[in-house]
Amino acid sequence: MPTREVLSKPIRSRTGSYVTTSVVGEAVKAYIPVPLPPRPPVDLRRLHGRIERADRAVGRLDGLSSLAPDTNLLLYSYVRKEAVLSSQIEGTQSSLSELLLFENHAAPGVPVDDVEEVSNYVAAMQHGLRRLRNGFPLSLRLIREMHAILLRGGRGSNKTPGEFRRSQNWIGGTRPGNAEFVPPPPNRLMECLDPFEKFLHDESESLPLLVRLGLIHVQFESIHPFLDGNGRLGRLLITLLLCEKKALREPLLYLSLFFKTHRDHYYQLLQRVRTEGAWEDWLSFFLEGIESTAGEVSQAVKRSLALFATDRRRVAALGRASSSALRVQEYMQKRPIANIGAMSKALALSVPTVTAALEHLSRLGIAKEMTGGRRNRVFSYSKYLAMVAAGTEPIR
Repeated sequence: MPTREVLSKPIRSRTGSYVTTSVVGEAVKAYIPVPLPPRPPVDLRRLHGRIERADRAVGRLDGLSSLAPDTNLLLYSYVRKEAVLSSQIEGTQSSLSELLLFENHAAPGVPVDDVEEVSNYVAAMQHGLRRLRNGFPLSLRLIREMHAILLRGGRGSNKTPGEFRRSQNWIGGTRPGNAEFVPPPPNRLMECLDPFEKFLHDESESLPLLVRLGLIHVQFESIHPFLDGNGRLGRLLITLLLCEKKALREPLLYLSLFFKTHRDHYYQLLQRVRTEGAWEDWLSFFLEGIESTAGEVSQAVKRSLALFATDRRRVAALGRASSSALRVQEYMQKRPIANIGAMSKALALSVPTVTAALEHLSRLGIAKEMTGGRRNRVFSYSKYLAMVAAGTEPIR
């Protein structure tokens, strides 16, 4: 059935407008956001203190990452932590340990669809970062590419991966007629997405970068251009833009833990932007999230590096056995859950040598066997894994 639209008068210029559209014979009011930036403009004076503190926190985090001997040791775990958290907000029950076990082909009893969704998120994020580093702009095309990876396999594979939706979606409720929020009808998507893409690259806008990121996140969530995966992609855009705009050299800052912790308030503020034009309230919350998250990640990085150094000194004291044990400990800094076969192959060490090294690390309390079996054993860097996994317990 064709969509029937009746334009209604915009509530305010900041809040966009509603169209009455017919979905399967039911009249529904769908929201059409106005292009960014908001008019009247965002009151930057009200946000001045928050902007300054958030900028400083991001700068400190970026400086800390440049001092780390090898940021790859941290990125593997923190990228996966973000994938778990962002997916949990959408309802998956996978934990960080389950994801890492899944990647080691050793995840008995884990809900495969949940873990596969999280694994796809990691792949989509890595694809986006790789494209940006090769000079490709953050664009609708790149967003579609990441979406195709995000929804390949698992529960999302029937939700047109990599394609903007051609049917109406909604948030909350059992159908558009009783939904909490109904995004633009599919035939109005491109008139929303074209100015959205222009705003991504509009260098004439003098708005502070972090304010721009907050505006972009809300706009993407309000457009909701895909049938599934919009929330995860919208959160991922924040980190990708920080890297594209050179605010961060490495993708260490993710807001999903902050959004998960304040989940109800997060959704309320998104909706208040649409219904009241409450951009300043949203941006104050968003900037608070940037500041607190950057500070928490900075502290976590420092604790991780201190743990690595302390454990390295303990391993070095083993004497003759220290050489291979140090190599295994260093490998586990990057991959805090790993099986013996993978370590043997990556380090070009024999299986007996890796096994002996892990026995030494286990006696020191550094490594811990996770499967309880005699074959295909998997070990974790237990204290480091506990640091990284903080906050990733599933929402029950």
